[in-house]
Amino acid sequence: MTSLQPFGTRLRRAMDERGPLCVGIDPHAALLEAWGLDDDIAGLERFSRTVVEALAGRVAVLKPQSAFFERFGSRGIAVLERTVAEARAAGALVLMDAKRGDIGSTMAAYAATYLDPASPLFSDAVTVSPYLGYGSLRPALDLARESGTGVFVLALTSNPEGAEVQHAVRADGASVAATMLGHLRAENEGEASMGLMGSYGAVVGATLSDSLAAAQADLAINGPLLAPGIGAQGATAADLPKVFGAAVRDVVPNVSRGVLRHGPDAAALRASAERFADEVREAVAGAA
Repeated sequence: MTSLQPFGTRLRRAMDERGPLCVGIDPHAALLEAWGLDDDIAGLERFSRTVVEALAGRVAVLKPQSAFFERFGSRGIAVLERTVAEARAAGALVLMDAKRGDIGSTMAAYAATYLDPASPLFSDAVTVSPYLGYGSLRPALDLARESGTGVFVLALTSNPEGAEVQHAVRADGASVAATMLGHLRAENEGEASMGLMGSYGAVVGATLSDSLAAAQADLAINGPLLAPGIGAQGATAADLPKVFGAAVRDVVPNVSRGVLRHGPDAAALRASAERFADEVREAVAGAA
């Protein structure tokens, strides 16, 4: 297998050159309607192509939400394949938001779907769920290292329901979320020893400042922190230093509706993404 330069290295370069921002590609029915598009394959393709053409050459990361393509069956998956390929060809890193989680050969198959360069859905990174046990993710973690791709593990998500699992305390006194962050820190040790960003990241909501106030040290995993919640969910770039503390430089804020609501005008999409990226740069610089 021919591997890429490690994902963490590529991500750091993209964040430095293009700004630390991830924009979702979330073609749900309401957003297609807001764009004046039909909720069908033609609307899906028009929406996705517009986002890619407007943003793939400018933002660090694009994050297609697989479910919004899967709902159209095989034709939707074909659109997703083209979206991923065109976004990567234009220079964006593609994070597939699939949140897969299973065991054994099934997890290995999920990993191959998104992280094997021979796959039609090959992406630069994928989101995964660790709640069948962190060890169940090993096929994806190993393939990511082999292929130069990345993995983002759900740790402290922004949805309120997540707390019943993620904030649960183990017998050793550590929360489930802190345990996941500790595992990721260990995965990234090699890169950290060389002063590089690791390729194993965590999903940590930007809206969780109160619950994270006493746990900021746990966020220093030496890898990227994907932070949903900026924009429509209420968090702002100015909140990032308070939530992430010393790890704020490794944060990749995710904005979806806050940017996508400006479509289908490509110039408006670009302007919105650039505004969010500038706000994040300013917040990170101010925290340095």
